Amino acid sequence: MVWAETLGGGIGIKGLVRMINNLKLKYKLIFFYIIVVMIPVLIVGIILTSYFRSAALDRAIEQATNNVEKIKSQMVTKLRVPTDISNLLYFDSNLEKLVNTKYPGILELTKAYLNYTDFQDYILQYREISNIRFFIDNPTLVDNMSIAPLTPEIKSKNWYKSAMKGPGLNWMYIPDKEAYINSTKGTINKLSLVRQVFYPEYQKTGILMVQVVQDELNQMLYQEPFETIITDEQGYIVAAKNPHLVGSTLAAFDIGMDLQKTDKNVIRTTVKGKDSYVIVDEIRPQLSVSRLKVISVFETKSILSSANKVSLLGLLIIGGVLLIALVLVYVISFLMTNRLLRLSRQLNQVALGNLNVVSQMDGTDEIGQLSRQFNYMVASINRLLSQVVESNEKNNKLEIAQREIKLKMMASQIHPHFLFNALESIRMNAHLKGEKEIANIVRLLGKLMRKNLEVGRDRAPIKEEVEMMRSYLEIQKFRYEERLEYEIEFDTKAADILIPPLIIQPMVENSVVHGLENKAGTVHVHVSISLHEDEVKVCVTDDGIGMTEERLTEIVSVISQAEEEPQSRIGLRNVHQRLVMYYGESHGLNISSKKGIGTEISFSIPRL
Repeated sequence: MVWAETLGGGIGIKGLVRMINNLKLKYKLIFFYIIVVMIPVLIVGIILTSYFRSAALDRAIEQATNNVEKIKSQMVTKLRVPTDISNLLYFDSNLEKLVNTKYPGILELTKAYLNYTDFQDYILQYREISNIRFFIDNPTLVDNMSIAPLTPEIKSKNWYKSAMKGPGLNWMYIPDKEAYINSTKGTINKLSLVRQVFYPEYQKTGILMVQVVQDELNQMLYQEPFETIITDEQGYIVAAKNPHLVGSTLAAFDIGMDLQKTDKNVIRTTVKGKDSYVIVDEIRPQLSVSRLKVISVFETKSILSSANKVSLLGLLIIGGVLLIALVLVYVISFLMTNRLLRLSRQLNQVALGNLNVVSQMDGTDEIGQLSRQFNYMVASINRLLSQVVESNEKNNKLEIAQREIKLKMMASQIHPHFLFNALESIRMNAHLKGEKEIANIVRLLGKLMRKNLEVGRDRAPIKEEVEMMRSYLEIQKFRYEERLEYEIEFDTKAADILIPPLIIQPMVENSVVHGLENKAGTVHVHVSISLHEDEVKVCVTDDGIGMTEERLTEIVSVISQAEEEPQSRIGLRNVHQRLVMYYGESHGLNISSKKGIGTEISFSIPRL
């Protein structure tokens, strides 16, 4: 009554919402169960009934369509044998000579017939072939049921006229009225291939007829679930699931429409006065100018009867289940609302700031889980509040640690011994060689030191790194003279690509310092910087003393350490850590070495 007055008073949707909001939860659940579940389920049930009917028809149509496709494939396969035989006979020189020879008497003709056995050989060899006949204008021939002369009666037949229209293959059913080859001999009454055979040497045209075994065609259709036939262009049934239909026309099938002009379609029509579906498809055999049709028919009522029974049973079950569910919804909603009210009061206490509330709801259902989650939530809030200060402190420590990492990524420091020895060499050389060379070395050393102190830049062009590396090698060359030889291969296309500063020089320094240790004679250092598609590869090799596999493993472990500060290989470690931080683990340093042969250090970075 209240609902009706609300709607009648013009309040509309707002009034309806207000009314629903004022209902108790259990009544809301029942109301929405009826509106949202019961009514839609009944509607869906009705729709599903219609759907099942439609799905049953669709499945039947799909099955019939698939069966028609299968029959088409089988039919093309079976007709390929007569086609291939006709092709062989078309070019058979023995047959050409046999049918075009003018025989002086019956004896010569009989010998020629006996010597030519290809027709019988093909019939015995291939089960698809019933008979082979050949007709040609040669009055010296006689009809032996395989080869016969053309007569005016034969020339008047429809199959002969069709064959003479062109060189293509004609597939047709030849009934009794068309089958008589002459007044006394032979009938065909089956599907046959008819084609003309032209002999240019004799300027004559013969007619080849290859007849198909009827049972071979009917056997394809025996297992079909629906009534299925195959017809030719004249409307004759050439094969059928019911063999008694073979030889009759589509008119005997009593389909309520003309299918002669239909190529491929699914048609709903009446067959013998009953509502049915007809599936039509076309077969065009190889090299054929004529077509065959596959027609499958099934009655609609027989398909829908089982679907109707299932649908009715389904609706009855759905109705009973919905009524039982309505009662259960009422009982469960009553029990649920009482517990929800208790949980609501506890939530209100938390909202007022009381974080010491503990919910003690019985049961292990969803409301019981909510109660336990409520307790967990309150505990988590208390725990999170206590962790806020600790989290802030950790964040501050993390920022400090990040700054330290950036400081650790500075360029490798030039070893004090190197600076001292270099300066000492410069001083000694000043006395021996004069000021020009000393000035150049001092300039290179100053330039190198300045670059090493430039730790504030994030990126530097490769060409600057190469220049600093060359300065370093010139200084070392000045120091070690003939003990050190170096070579730099630099792809100028990579000159302006930016990389982290002071990356390459520590690798060169490692090769020079450790390569000359305990090595008599000259040490060669080779630096290669190349550009490969989307990446830059840097490789530094030396032929110094090298290292053992154990020492190499130890060094790889040292440069990969992220927390501790190692006491050796600090330059390589900084280079490795900076490469990993900038480009990822796959772009760190790769070190290989063999004792007494030398060492190779390389890395590759993406081209940015």
